[in-house]
Amino acid sequence: MMVVVALVLAGLAALVHVYIFVMESVTWTSAKTRAVFGTSAEEAEATKELAFNQGFYNLFLAIVTAVGIVLIAVDSEAAGAALVFAGAGSMAAAATVLFVSSPGKRGAALKQGLVPLLAVVALLVGSLG
Repeated sequence: MMVVVALVLAGLAALVHVYIFVMESVTWTSAKTRAVFGTSAEEAEATKELAFNQGFYNLFLAIVTAVGIVLIAVDSEAAGAALVFAGAGSMAAAATVLFVSSPGKRGAALKQGLVPLLAVVALLVGSLG
């Protein structure tokens, strides 16, 4: 049961990171995305190459996690768990770095890091049981 909970949480975390990819790599300079990140038009324009690249990091973490979910679903549990741990664990670790390094962005860090952290914990508990 805990593995199912872990996979649902990991899937939600992957979807959040796909959304972050879209904002950072596709809509970075739009008014809506600038409002989410609290950037001016000038700041968004000046940082769009950096954001574009960072968005792909988020997409790749989502893909790794999604492939892990699929592998567990088709009974390749060891490989799948390794990918979910790597993908969701990296999401949680990156959110921890953001939380520690940018006090003003702690809310964002919690939004992007809590669900993957819970997925990792649930998968660990489910794997041990």
